[in-house]
Amino acid sequence: MTATTPDRGLPAHLVDFVQALRRHQVDVGPGETVDAAAVMAEIDLLRREQLREGLAAALLRRSGQRQTFDALFELWWPLGQGAALGEVALPYSEDGSVDIDALRDLLAELLVDGDTAALSELARAVVDGLGTLGAGRGPGSGGSGGQGRDGAQGPPSGFSSYQALNSVKPETLLARVLAELRGRRQADAADSPFAEEVARRETRARIAEFRRMVQGETTRRGSEIRGREAAARTGVRRQAEQTDFLSAGADTLADLRRRVAPLGRHLATRLAARRRRAHRGPIDMRRTLRRSMSTGGVPVNLVHRRPRPGRPELVLLCDVSGSVAGFSHFTMMLVQALREQFSRIRIFCFVDGCVEVTDLFTPGADLANILTEVHSRRGLVAWSGHSDYGRAFERFADRWPDAVTDRSALLVLGDARTNHQDPALGVLRAVVARARHAHWLNPEPQRQWGTGDSAAIEYGRVMPMHECRTAAQLAGVVGGLLPV
Repeated sequence: MTATTPDRGLPAHLVDFVQALRRHQVDVGPGETVDAAAVMAEIDLLRREQLREGLAAALLRRSGQRQTFDALFELWWPLGQGAALGEVALPYSEDGSVDIDALRDLLAELLVDGDTAALSELARAVVDGLGTLGAGRGPGSGGSGGQGRDGAQGPPSGFSSYQALNSVKPETLLARVLAELRGRRQADAADSPFAEEVARRETRARIAEFRRMVQGETTRRGSEIRGREAAARTGVRRQAEQTDFLSAGADTLADLRRRVAPLGRHLATRLAARRRRAHRGPIDMRRTLRRSMSTGGVPVNLVHRRPRPGRPELVLLCDVSGSVAGFSHFTMMLVQALREQFSRIRIFCFVDGCVEVTDLFTPGADLANILTEVHSRRGLVAWSGHSDYGRAFERFADRWPDAVTDRSALLVLGDARTNHQDPALGVLRAVVARARHAHWLNPEPQRQWGTGDSAAIEYGRVMPMHECRTAAQLAGVVGGLLPV
């Protein structure tokens, strides 16, 4: 860790770190900040990993925040800007360039040994030799940036973890590392499928950790050039709940699917509490007048009828085409987690056709298999394979005229981009008229509604439309809109 402390002192530096966490949607209150200060007063600050774990224990309150915390920790509590490399260094060929084959051999050896400290030093060397951008180079340079073994150059303009990792390709070393581990195991353990799977998972974890080391070092080195605040804005990934559905990658969507169950339990608790509080029905005139006899016939205290207990019905109409599919899939799984809060749930999916998939969402069903089955349903794609909301609404109204009733809450999920086809506003208006509640959840930013082939503004005149770009925003909208 760097030997110098900020000019304003360590307490102010801790407060800056807490504010950075808050800017990245990590809820940290005054109590957690005081606890973190108490931790720092007790541990040895020269032991960086103890500091990391101590601050994490004091500041983090729920799962899913650790990745953001670690990325910001690397910026606010760096290992040492400009620190010299240790014993691990890049191998160079005779012409002064980095010997990629020898580097991969070295990386494989360290992955087999599981030496975290040596892997960390190698990650720093890889970023220095292969991940620099924009620097002038001369002959005999060591890579795409930085300083080669035999020559010097000007300072780099930035660093790229993609460039560094693409040169080394650590994920392709899995088979080689596994072979080395097999050779080191005892003969009886080598034949065990369990031991083989353990070794495979451990190797993948080590490779993933090395990738994280390179990415973290890239962000840290970038902060030396641009400042840690700028590096935090552009180099620290958002939490999964704060990532836009339309820009989320496969890993982020997988992470979101793992969070469906706890998020569903949280929303179910909120809906149940709202249902308990909704105890006041219409005024009971007979009982009110009877009670007013004690006040001279003046109805001072109104008596309300108790509402009939019951749970509403829910109908989902989901666009599962293109990039909107991730949003619809997550919402369908969220509703699946909330199924006990409704007397009945019916789920329909469409592209330019429309199919009912309610039968797939049974209790205990494998959600990964459900998504595959949804896309294989006959009738989902009727013609072109591109979104056609008008045709889908017409097919829905024609084939399932009784799906939406006066007890139903209708949720339409989609970006309302019709590919310049007829939006069938009259058909949707007739369906909405039959529903008790109707809302449209749109994963696009509101500023893009009505642009290009978007019919969001026209559909918004038929039923209320709500922006739901992230999982956190979706949970808030769903929790506030669903009837009790």
